[in-house]
Amino acid sequence: MSEKNNNISNFNNKNHSKSSPTEVEDFLKRSDVSSKSEVDAFLNKVNALTQKVSSQKKGRLIFGMDATASRERSWDKACHLQSEMFTETLGLGGLEIQLAYYKGFGQFYSTSWISETEQLLQEMSDVRCAGGQTQIQKVLQQAIKETGVNRVHALVFIGDAFEEDIDLICHYAGQLGALGVRAFCFQEGNDPIAKSGFQQIARLTDGAYSSFDSSSANQLKELLKAVAVYAAGGLKKLEEYSKGKSGIAQLLTNQIKK
Repeated sequence: MSEKNNNISNFNNKNHSKSSPTEVEDFLKRSDVSSKSEVDAFLNKVNALTQKVSSQKKGRLIFGMDATASRERSWDKACHLQSEMFTETLGLGGLEIQLAYYKGFGQFYSTSWISETEQLLQEMSDVRCAGGQTQIQKVLQQAIKETGVNRVHALVFIGDAFEEDIDLICHYAGQLGALGVRAFCFQEGNDPIAKSGFQQIARLTDGAYSSFDSSSANQLKELLKAVAVYAAGGLKKLEEYSKGKSGIAQLLTNQIKK
């Protein structure tokens, strides 16, 4: 894979949210009992909604990832989980995705915009984790830069740590929010500093935050697919999808509705 240097967070607890972090966490724990039929219905709905999106006006989603050494053990599993989401949506012609990630000593990379499943999976499989500090600022700057060229509909970020100046991160998150790009931050593990930072990013962009671990991989997969519906068809399509549901997609919709 050709790597190029680039210059340039539970759901978020917005003040007007009806769901508290505890309620969301309790829901995620209970959601393991969801029946196969409910999951099948979820996937069928995703198919129906994304198929309605014109291939001439694809949604654009930046997928930001922490590829530092602390995530090495879960990287393969995470890539498999994320690839299922991509396979489900890219094959429908509703999304273009750009992979952006950081690792090592100041290394930040981004791919071209991808609409082919095999190409994206190859890009992801070529990534090798390397020790280093977080560079979330660069992920936010990448989303700002790209939406200045052509509208980015959503930013997904997955990480487990936050080691940067919170005020500076909030500055860039605020810029991203002003551009109308919602950030969906998903935290691996339970580091309190990361949780606070990711929630701030989600709040400032009117996005959403959730934590996950190996026991809630299926919930993360469903969350990612719901975000894909939003990126491909907007809030209206997500509302159509989650209408009448009391599950994860409905909670996601409630979190980001103004």
